Amino acid sequence: MIKTENLTFHYKQKGHTFHFPDFALEEQENLLILGKSGIGKTTLLHLLAGLLKPVNGNVFIDGVNITSLSSSKLDTFRGQNIGLVFQKNHAVQSLSVFENLQARLFFSKKTSNTTIIDALLTELGLIEYKNRKVNALSEGQLQRLGIALSVIHNPKVILADEPTSSLDDENCSIVIELLKRQAMQSNANLIVITHDHRVKSSFSNTITL
Repeated sequence: MIKTENLTFHYKQKGHTFHFPDFALEEQENLLILGKSGIGKTTLLHLLAGLLKPVNGNVFIDGVNITSLSSSKLDTFRGQNIGLVFQKNHAVQSLSVFENLQARLFFSKKTSNTTIIDALLTELGLIEYKNRKVNALSEGQLQRLGIALSVIHNPKVILADEPTSSLDDENCSIVIELLKRQAMQSNANLIVITHDHRVKSSFSNTITL
């Protein structure tokens, strides 16, 4: 459901070129991409999400070559088919947990369903915080909200950027298992990009950059 071919990206200001290995994932297959800082992990994630355009190569998601889409079509495709888990929380501070999830569905052009939102919040242990503003949540709760925002619209691919780097061992395992479970329930591919070798045992497919 996601495949890359000959991906290359060049930073003009830094004069640095990254060449990335090809990979192909079938339905519900997950992938861990490991690498030290500066090796191009986040660049690769941004290429997979269509946030950067490669100098050469292609990214296919569910048979669609996203590198050939116009900006407007790519924005629509990303909103509907890609879930992003960032290192820092990107929820809207002025909205409640529930309203953030409603907004995510709105921008994905998908119908808001209170039953589905409540079920996801219950699964992630956030149902009692449903009507709280985001700025009232703890770091752990914010992280779980980030996972909820990445899967509520049933994406084809979930991309997670260093989701465990600031966590202790116990919470590291919890977050990875939450991501894997939510990917399975969404019938999505999960790709985790990190330098954290603690998560290696949780993945059968691993690429080291």
